[in-house]
Amino acid sequence: MMRLLITLFSVFAFVFPLQGSAMSFEEQLLHTNFSPVARFTELKGQISPKVLKLAMSGYRTLKEQGKVLRDGILTIIDFDKPSCSERLYVIDVSEGRLLYSGLVAHGSGSGALFAHSFSNDPGSHQSSLGFYTTGDSYDGKHGYSLRLFGMEPGINDNAETRSIVIHGADYVSHDYVRRHGRLGRSQGCPAISFDSFLEIIDLIKGGSCLFIYHGDRGYAFKSSIINPGLARMPSGIDPFS
Repeated sequence: MMRLLITLFSVFAFVFPLQGSAMSFEEQLLHTNFSPVARFTELKGQISPKVLKLAMSGYRTLKEQGKVLRDGILTIIDFDKPSCSERLYVIDVSEGRLLYSGLVAHGSGSGALFAHSFSNDPGSHQSSLGFYTTGDSYDGKHGYSLRLFGMEPGINDNAETRSIVIHGADYVSHDYVRRHGRLGRSQGCPAISFDSFLEIIDLIKGGSCLFIYHGDRGYAFKSSIINPGLARMPSGIDPFS
């Protein structure tokens, strides 16, 4: 009887952990049976569970490799969404809080309303998928900007050569969308709104993780960071269920 009570208590403690010993959002998200949108309502209807799972898995991998110098911040860009939608998210991975969501442009060579073509090649004017880490901020031809370092050979490791950075742009705004039906496009950079670019750059600079996603199966086969089986799963399937 005592053994049964101990077993029941252990199960209860795992499912309903005490506040002082509760798993972090990161630990819960990577747990097989954890559903992020069930307990973290800020994320519900915002980020695809599949994309979130992939992003967190890659974040954990890069952190274990010592490549994430600024722990606790994860930025996700979901290029499966049209440019007229908010598709950039900054997440506090310790608390599961959505710190920011907003508009972000893709490269002119990647498509118009939707991004559908991606490249690592200089001169392509296409966006590059995959995992990045952020560098330092600087003042360049686009004003206050943020350097990005591609972490995936053959996928985005030409980011520095191509001058792929985060910067503000006047063609990234809800007013531009109302007038044109979509955002303007960059030369491959994930350009963001002038309304918030200073805040966002300062929030994520200095070695945090950035993941640019699209349900492109070519990326899933090439990436050495993400879980290939999960990446190739049809987008309609919820890996948390």
